[in-house]
Amino acid sequence: MSVLSAKEIMEIIPHRQPFMLLDTVEELEPGVRAVAKKCVTYNEPFFAGHFPQEPVMPGVLIVEALAQTGAVAILTLPENKGKIAYFGAINSAKFKGKVVPGDVLRLETEIIKCKGPIGVGSAKAYVDDKLVVQAELTFAIGK
Repeated sequence: MSVLSAKEIMEIIPHRQPFMLLDTVEELEPGVRAVAKKCVTYNEPFFAGHFPQEPVMPGVLIVEALAQTGAVAILTLPENKGKIAYFGAINSAKFKGKVVPGDVLRLETEIIKCKGPIGVGSAKAYVDDKLVVQAELTFAIGK
């Protein structure tokens, strides 16, 4: 059973279709970590051009999904309610496998540092138990 539905996620982060990349949040420790799920379908708008003969989810969108997962974690802190988490940096990104229609992405982001409005998350994306993307994401909390 999920902790947050898509509707509840949209109450926390400003993203909307087609750019909201989370279907549910499965685990949540506000300010600490979140685990989300994205069910990847043939209907995703990016598959029309990436690539028509062999649909593959763009790695940058997987990183964005991880950032949205981290944003849910940090923006569920009471002091951050109603704010926005912006990208500050993407470091040490590694792409280790393809994500294709029919895959279910498990997105895990843990907040490892936070000082004032700046923080860092350790992010990993899995299909089944296979690691497909990992990165360190820096964010800034804004209004």
